[in-house]
Amino acid sequence: MHLRSRPLILAIFLAAAARAGPAPFDLAGPTLDVTITRGAKTLPASEVPNLVAGDRIWIKADLPATQSAHYLLVAAFLSGSTNPPPESWFSPCKTWTGKCAQEGLTVTVPEGAQQVLVFLAPQTGGDFRTLVSAVRGRPGAFVRTSQDLNQAALDRSRLERYLSAIRALNDADPSKLTEAAPLLARSLAIKVDEKCLDRSPELQAPCLMQGQESLILNDGHSTSIVEALTSGPGSDLAMEASYTPQLSYGYYSPYIASVLDIARIMDSFRTARYQYIPALATPRGDKLGLTLNTAPSFHSPQSVLVVALPAVESPQLPPLHAVNPKQIYCAGRTALVLPVDGAPLIFSTGYAHDMTLSLTGKDGKSIELPAAADAIQGGYVVDTSALHAAGLGDTAHASLQGFWGFDRYHGPSFLLMNAQAKGWELAAGDEDALVVGRQDTVHLQAEDVSCVDGIMLKDPAGKQLKVEWKTVKPNELEVKLPLQDATPGAMTVLVTEVGVGQPQPIAIQTFSDAGHFDGFAIHAGDVQGSLRGSRLDEVAGLTIRNVAFVPGELSTRYGGDELPMVAQDTQAAANLKQERGIAAKITLKDGRVVPLIAAVDAPRPRVTLIGKNVQSSPASQESNIQLADQGELPQDATLTFAVRTQWPAAFVQDESIEVATGDESSASVLSFANAGMTLENAQVAVATFNPAKAFGASAFGPLQFRVVAKGIMGDWQPLGNLVRLPVLKNLKCPATPELKCKLSGTSLYLVDSVSNDPEFIHPVQVPDGFLGSALPVPHPTVGPLYVKLRDDPSVINLTTLKTEQLPASPNDPDRAGARSDEPDPAAERHHADP
Repeated sequence: MHLRSRPLILAIFLAAAARAGPAPFDLAGPTLDVTITRGAKTLPASEVPNLVAGDRIWIKADLPATQSAHYLLVAAFLSGSTNPPPESWFSPCKTWTGKCAQEGLTVTVPEGAQQVLVFLAPQTGGDFRTLVSAVRGRPGAFVRTSQDLNQAALDRSRLERYLSAIRALNDADPSKLTEAAPLLARSLAIKVDEKCLDRSPELQAPCLMQGQESLILNDGHSTSIVEALTSGPGSDLAMEASYTPQLSYGYYSPYIASVLDIARIMDSFRTARYQYIPALATPRGDKLGLTLNTAPSFHSPQSVLVVALPAVESPQLPPLHAVNPKQIYCAGRTALVLPVDGAPLIFSTGYAHDMTLSLTGKDGKSIELPAAADAIQGGYVVDTSALHAAGLGDTAHASLQGFWGFDRYHGPSFLLMNAQAKGWELAAGDEDALVVGRQDTVHLQAEDVSCVDGIMLKDPAGKQLKVEWKTVKPNELEVKLPLQDATPGAMTVLVTEVGVGQPQPIAIQTFSDAGHFDGFAIHAGDVQGSLRGSRLDEVAGLTIRNVAFVPGELSTRYGGDELPMVAQDTQAAANLKQERGIAAKITLKDGRVVPLIAAVDAPRPRVTLIGKNVQSSPASQESNIQLADQGELPQDATLTFAVRTQWPAAFVQDESIEVATGDESSASVLSFANAGMTLENAQVAVATFNPAKAFGASAFGPLQFRVVAKGIMGDWQPLGNLVRLPVLKNLKCPATPELKCKLSGTSLYLVDSVSNDPEFIHPVQVPDGFLGSALPVPHPTVGPLYVKLRDDPSVINLTTLKTEQLPASPNDPDRAGARSDEPDPAAERHHADP
């Protein structure tokens, strides 16, 4: 890359990033009519994702009658970056005169072609020959431009679909944004800030549309932008850009990446007669509307518009799949929504067309139902009205069918079920749990609940109340009954299903709030016990042996309540001795006192940690990271620790130690039986634990352990902090200290940040989802580099890498100067250059 062009490119993107919601392509250009014919079938270009040899392409420039500048339209085929195309692969068309102006240009894709570009060049003497010579002279630049323009157009289509949907919802009913925004994000692979949905409805839409270009996520058609910019010819520019706040790695999206590459290529490719400017092709019905990011020039050098048509390649069918393959859908719904994801272009382009849901009726005949992709609803919407006349059995297997461009496409399958009268019942344990005076929850079960359309509650007086409900399992509904103002007695839940004439009644019985207390138990030495029963939300306190307890947070399990009770005097509670059948008293919030039988059970097992040792694995030793905190445990290391029993007085054979992560999502049991524990003597046991083998490669964070004896669990105790180590392989630095170094390794996504000083004054932050194998890092000053690990960013660790000094380059002073804080006259001139 020319040094003079770097400040200009950086200035362009800094200016774009400084504006809210930048629009790199915001100038309206001309319109093209483009159709593709393959065999006997013709499609508009908006429905064709790829071309093949032999396709006939018809192109016509739709210029206004008042067009004063004459444009020469040239269709050119390319065959890779190292193979100049033959002159016969260029076809000119004078758009202002002759047969071509009336009928357009028709070309056939030749064998060996890989890309197709359309040029709109101002009429000059020798315009066609000049253009052919430029393309044949540097085919690689135009191949890369074709690829980047196609990628940018696909990303732009997703962004525009998202923004138009948000605007439409905001204009029609802003309250629907909370429900629709996550579905749009899933369908289009768009990044949505969930904090926006916590705002009032009128403020949600502006928040959801902030930072428009950076909303676009990788959709499978884009390479990782960080990986692309930290290797190859774009790495120098990326190294410079990454140290400016607006162009940090976190700002880039695939769309921004493509625009950056296009600008870099086009800025470096000019001739005395022509400058080449990119044009994004956006489908507008059957036409392609062109949008530009640079105003065309009609003075030397004049502007040539460069338009990319779909690549010549094998079809890449979309990896569409059902969101929940096991879900059952109701065939009786008139507008059936089948949730799908995995292929954002299904929702943002016309590539997938003539889609239907294909199934077989009970008479054996095939039924095709029209299906339309709807990003707002998160899937395909199917019109099932034809099913009523065709007839369908109790169940049917259906699949999405259609075309991806010219190719037949077979999508995911779904299970449909017809509504039918069925037996409903309350889930076990819910029959006696319905208490008036509060909202209560029950679970209704049936063979299938996919066709439920509504639920009402009918009270003893015949009044019907609307209830909240949701599907929790294919055969179960969770129903919240509004019993705040209800009177005890018989009630009826009415379930309405699509296709079933009358609501199906389910009889229930509600009860007054008498409260039922099963008992209170606490372990000797503890300061918290557990009260079991029903309607424990009315409990204000409990007393046992003159020790007062207050309630904690209520939970409901298996149709009954469980309430933790915490001692106000912890010392007095810890002095309670083991005993059963103790008289206790419960005080209710309304002042009533209820007697209760309590128990002080045997003490829970207790141990103290007296020592531990970490045996690092060979992989950890090769990481070139020296952990600064002794409490950090490499995830693939072997941990040996010793504990001394406090209760009981000696270890017993059925005693074990449970090791778990802080959130208890991963746990492992060490025992004498599985050789995880070994006795040193009767009071001291040694445990051995390997986190990688026990928890897998994704466990990290605080590690804790507790002892378990006869099914009774002790308190959790901290054991260390589990961290996963990346492998730092080498550090290459230029001779000039002001220039950045290149840190290479594997699993670099496990690094949180890197600095050349222990205070982390100027750290390099590694973005979420980073998949590259190299990072730009500060040049070490005195001593090593310092790293913070993603699993424990509070600790600063040393690296043990030796710096590999690169030979000095003549360009180093210029590159170093480009980073100085002093004004750069060259940068100012390029910034002002239109």
